[in-house]
Amino acid sequence: MKAIIVREPGGAEQLTMGEVPTPEPTEEELLVRVKATALNRADILQREGKYPPPPGASPLLGLEMAGVVERVGSRCVGWKEGDRVFGLLPGGGYGEYCVIPGKMAMPIPENLSFEEAAAVPEVFLTAYQALFWLGSLKREQRVLIHAGASGVGTAAIQLVREAGAEPLVTAGSPEKLAACRELGAAEAFSYREGPFAPRVKEATGGRGVDLILDFVGGPYWEQNVECLTTDGRLILISTLGGPKVEKVNLLALISKRIQVTGTTLRARSVDYKIRLTEDFARFALPRFRDGRLKPVIDRVFPWESVREAHLRMEENRNIGKIVLRVD
Repeated sequence: MKAIIVREPGGAEQLTMGEVPTPEPTEEELLVRVKATALNRADILQREGKYPPPPGASPLLGLEMAGVVERVGSRCVGWKEGDRVFGLLPGGGYGEYCVIPGKMAMPIPENLSFEEAAAVPEVFLTAYQALFWLGSLKREQRVLIHAGASGVGTAAIQLVREAGAEPLVTAGSPEKLAACRELGAAEAFSYREGPFAPRVKEATGGRGVDLILDFVGGPYWEQNVECLTTDGRLILISTLGGPKVEKVNLLALISKRIQVTGTTLRARSVDYKIRLTEDFARFALPRFRDGRLKPVIDRVFPWESVREAHLRMEENRNIGKIVLRVD
């Protein structure tokens, strides 16, 4: 089959179209003809040689897909050839075909295109896990979402809103701040206009927020702790700004009873991902069908233009997801 491969670790110029063996599904897997996939920061890290796939995963890039079932494993229940499906992958989305456990696949809502469906799995499942499974989000709580205009950020804003809670965000441009407000952010702060912590405290009447989703890491540590209220939770999803903190005041964590949780999704077990997918599908699929939730797409590229797509993400120009149409 055709696939986008990485000739050797490096920049976007290392991405090229090649031929690789078509994957063979196990008894519990579906073989899916991929119609669309989407970019994630992990794709860039893997391309650079900094984020190898977990053991047993496809070496191809691509952590999500939408497509059509070509073959059904003998122990897969509820699927048939021709079904439109989408779902999370540990790798392999940048190919004509991929395999996915039947229990991790979700039916594409009738009102979503393949490109729209491909923009959902990685970011919405990451946000759902962080907010509900790890962050124990409750109604009327306040959530600060960094990188609010990113794929995970735009998903998290909507999920917080649908949970009856209040999303606040940081982002880096007037266009991104406006997009976040349109999705439902109650407050949106530019990190280019000085420290965000005083503005968060002012916007919340001095109380702070109950939960923070952070992709930046070290540079935001002190302000994150300042923003959190008593029994607040900090979920670290990435460290794009750097992984180290020079000085940590542990007393602040103790006095506020702050919980700090680091997480990744790709390396979780299949059983964990199945349970997460099933829980998410119950909550989210009806909301995608009636429009309460929507994938936010920045641009759709033909997969032959994958280098341009990667550069757009590296330059941080996207609002929402960058999608590749697989022809």
